[in-house]
Amino acid sequence: MPDPTTQALLDAAMRGTLIALLLVLALVLRRDRPALGASRASAALCLGLCVQVVSSAPYFEAQVPRIWQAPFVAVSVGNSVVFWIVARALFDDEFAWRPGYTLAWLAVASMSALNCAYGANHPSMLWLSGAVLQRAAPAVFAALAALAASAHWQDDLVEDRRRLRGFIVVAGIAYTVAQLGARLGSPHGRLSGPAASLDVAFLLAIVAVVTVRLLRLTATELFPAASPAAASAPCLPVTSPPVPPGPPTVAPDTTAPGEPAEDPLAGALHSLMSDQRVYRAESLTVAALAARLGVPEYRLRRLINRRLGHRNFNAYINGFRLEDARTALADPGRKSQPVLTIALDAGFQSIGPFNRAFKAATGLTPTEFRRESLADS
Repeated sequence: MPDPTTQALLDAAMRGTLIALLLVLALVLRRDRPALGASRASAALCLGLCVQVVSSAPYFEAQVPRIWQAPFVAVSVGNSVVFWIVARALFDDEFAWRPGYTLAWLAVASMSALNCAYGANHPSMLWLSGAVLQRAAPAVFAALAALAASAHWQDDLVEDRRRLRGFIVVAGIAYTVAQLGARLGSPHGRLSGPAASLDVAFLLAIVAVVTVRLLRLTATELFPAASPAAASAPCLPVTSPPVPPGPPTVAPDTTAPGEPAEDPLAGALHSLMSDQRVYRAESLTVAALAARLGVPEYRLRRLINRRLGHRNFNAYINGFRLEDARTALADPGRKSQPVLTIALDAGFQSIGPFNRAFKAATGLTPTEFRRESLADS
């Protein structure tokens, strides 16, 4: 067991290293995608963890008056909300910031700050409610982060990013639960010197692994590629409705030397999608499609990602479904067929997701697209 001076120096060294790594991560995350919601949320979590590392130091907790600790506690507990947001953002390439995220952070941070500033000297029901919320929030948002990760895990086609995301979520949940348990078992919620050092060592190990693996990924592997052309495209006249992209064509082979050729698999996949139209099946998954093709999932993921240029399985499948629906909506012989029937026939399970996907791809609702297409025919 090291003496107190040595332990204090070791603790300070780990905290300094951890803060440096977190700042590097924040810079890397903001470097290439400054406007992307996932990048901004991840960078915010890194900065929030820097505040947490400082405020959880034994010397800080012992020497700084509680009222001055309140802002630091607010950010530290609020990190659980940001972690949930990051989990949602990392697994959804179409993630967009919503006002509810800000409100959730403000609610948790405000109650934690009030509890820290006034709780010790004002024991009341308000303080008890704040204390319960302050301790429950990390567990609740860790569970929400796990649900967010599991909901989109199978659809991610970028293998390296998929593994990194899995590590971030699993390690983040484990750290949150471990930290919550340690504080619940400590007097007044303050960690002892050895416990505080173990806490920062645990977080340092997680951040070190994430930093090393993140620096090995390219920007487009972690986040979707920017599309400036789409952002600057001129508005098309109403009489010329934009046409959604059809099923993607096979791009030039980018498999590494020594990997098995994917041409037979690409041909079999094309046959399933274009001839047999398996995309019309409800709840089609990577596993089900790989089973139809008789190949491991990783080979199918690699083909769709590296050869066909897709990062998300649902987006790949929806490309075929939208083309199928577009063709049906533009067919004069099917003009009396309800839009819902066309959506269900194409493989969509309900009208809401179909309408949103169609509007995002074409700029028009299905009804508007049909009306303008049939008017031109």
